[in-house]
Amino acid sequence: MKGKSAVVIGSGVAGLATACRLAASGMEVLVFEQNSYPGGKLSAFEKDGFVFDAGPSLFTQPQNLEELFKQCGKRLSDYLTYDRVPVSNHYFFESGKKVRAFANADEFASEMESVLGESRKAVLDYLSHSERLYNNIGTLFLNKSLHKFGTWASADVVRAIGSLQLKYLNSTLDEFNRSKFKTPEAVQIFNRFATYNGSSPFKTPAMLSLIPHLEINEGTFYPKGGMISITNAMFKLASDLGVKFKFNCPVEKIHEKDGTIVGVTADNLRYDADLVVSNMDVYYTYKFLLGENHRAQKVLQQERSSSAVIFYWGMGTEFPELDLHNIFFSRDYLKEFEGIFRTGKISDDPTVYVNITSKMEQGLSPKGKENWFVMINAPAHTGQSWQDVKLALRETVVSKLSRMLGRDIGSLIETEETLDPHLIQQRTSSHMGSLYGTSSNSPFSAFLRHKNFSRRLTGLYFCGGSVHPGGGIPLCLKSASIVSELVSKDLSV
Repeated sequence: MKGKSAVVIGSGVAGLATACRLAASGMEVLVFEQNSYPGGKLSAFEKDGFVFDAGPSLFTQPQNLEELFKQCGKRLSDYLTYDRVPVSNHYFFESGKKVRAFANADEFASEMESVLGESRKAVLDYLSHSERLYNNIGTLFLNKSLHKFGTWASADVVRAIGSLQLKYLNSTLDEFNRSKFKTPEAVQIFNRFATYNGSSPFKTPAMLSLIPHLEINEGTFYPKGGMISITNAMFKLASDLGVKFKFNCPVEKIHEKDGTIVGVTADNLRYDADLVVSNMDVYYTYKFLLGENHRAQKVLQQERSSSAVIFYWGMGTEFPELDLHNIFFSRDYLKEFEGIFRTGKISDDPTVYVNITSKMEQGLSPKGKENWFVMINAPAHTGQSWQDVKLALRETVVSKLSRMLGRDIGSLIETEETLDPHLIQQRTSSHMGSLYGTSSNSPFSAFLRHKNFSRRLTGLYFCGGSVHPGGGIPLCLKSASIVSELVSKDLSV
């Protein structure tokens, strides 16, 4: 592909990874980014001595990064180091029960038996099933384009379809989990994996029971320096490979001639290119960059994923009972998700996630203090007054955490910033502030995600959370791999 030029729109995880792969293949790559920094949602900031990862906080499947750097002729260890985390999550229930989700199947099964009375065998059987489901079906459909005939004609896919049981599509994740466990706490733990792609366990299919395999069987990891280190590593890799960046420079239009992409306009200047890869939300790509409102509206036929309200709190003391990842569950999970996907309101008793990277290394908060990333699942932005929502929600969350931890949380907050669905939409061009593009709240959602290429316009490709295979760091890295493979095949014809 030497001598060819590519434009990448957006420097989120998928945009950076795609730029690296294309540059490594010999292409001249130019990345346009509307913000002053790379990374999209995977960013960070510092305030009053506290360093906060601003977006994604969970690191799984580091092999995706390892493979990216290897493909580009580099070693990840020269750019980024990471450690396996022994406990993936600390779960807190209103009943007073506390469960440590060890990132090891045997240890986790023992904990579930000891604390909840669940059978070790039931837990191990579930995790074994999760592994088989991921390896036999998930890997094939996540690593390849679902919109190319060659994918469906392969023997591996034929075998995978043959092993796909109807219960994984006809049953919801909640129904499946209730058939496997006897306690509401265990069901709630495994239901929460639906949130990993912004969906409801009461609507999404049981197919999502493959997700626990990634976190518990394969493991949870922590990148030294925090999640922003992933962005920094990919940005440095891209720079080392000769990728050029233009920050504070949003693309205004994608140009085509006779059905073929010829370049873009940005900052009132025309840039020619042999191909364009959009890491921008596919809805905005069609609506604003291509001027195809009818195609943009077609994207909206699929339900948007959940969003989030995040409080970044600099805490004036330490909490020894907390760890890197902590979940404080709601009493009524069904009510919580009905609010997110039906009424557009946050429950008055939400589940609260607290991420504390200063637990892993010094320098991310002042000595004796902690940097809390406090996230609550929220509906997509449809015009809600988020300032009012955040004021009420802050009081609810402070009260909940104070009660469950037995300490006055509000008096310990020394500094604060917030993020809401409307701000997410503004800063990352994620339509309606949806964190994962579309939800997976129907049996065939995975097959309805937008493809990674355009059938109408030769040379136009799509990567990132709003297209196949979906949102989250692992899937965004996979989308970059899919796009680079498509480009390689298309240009070799």
